[in-house]
Amino acid sequence: MERLDKIISNLGYGSRKDVKSFAKKGLIEVDGVVVKDNGMLVDPESSIIKVNGEEILYRKYIYLMMNKPDGVISATHDNRDETVVDLLELDHQVFDPFPVGRLDKDTVGLLLLTNDGELNHRLISPKYHVDKIYYAEIDKKVDDSDIEAFKKGITLDDGYKCLEAKLEIISATEKGSEVRVTIQEGKYHQVKRMFEAVGKKVIYLKREEFGGLILDPELEEGEYRELTDDELALLRSY
Repeated sequence: MERLDKIISNLGYGSRKDVKSFAKKGLIEVDGVVVKDNGMLVDPESSIIKVNGEEILYRKYIYLMMNKPDGVISATHDNRDETVVDLLELDHQVFDPFPVGRLDKDTVGLLLLTNDGELNHRLISPKYHVDKIYYAEIDKKVDDSDIEAFKKGITLDDGYKCLEAKLEIISATEKGSEVRVTIQEGKYHQVKRMFEAVGKKVIYLKREEFGGLILDPELEEGEYRELTDDELALLRSY
């Protein structure tokens, strides 16, 4: 059971103050009965709620896929920088979604946002071994010795030994390389620090996949959409 005004305001119909005004005007119905008590407790999953004659579609959780752009931080709010939540429409912001894990400020690509705390935990916990796949451009030639080092587990600058990671070479010259990296953790600046540990520098980084979910090629940087039922089922399979 939830307060009626909370249910309606969370679905983007206005603030709780607005909902109180709607109720006073007789614009809210619950199961065919006009309700003027905006604070009444209602089961939103079993009751039919209408606002000004329009039946509301109740959702407790939202699940979004974003193509995160460069220069935006993976946070819900910040006093200096634009956040990924700032890029959302108001009717999605009202659900108070948060990024699942994080991408560095200058890293682009697939970022999930949700208000489902349980799914978030399952996706970011190393014990569930959720693959995160990145495309990266490196300043030097990457070779088989790097592949072996990543497979054995890179030790970062703070002494932490990473889990086994998969490194694939797309192209490699003395001037630089293109690679694909698969990890199952999300340590701070992890991919960049892994390459630093083998004497190389990441100059461009994009996350392409997360938990089997592939970044929608139709999404430009800064754009997002809701997950399909099949995509959500895929994530939950972890």
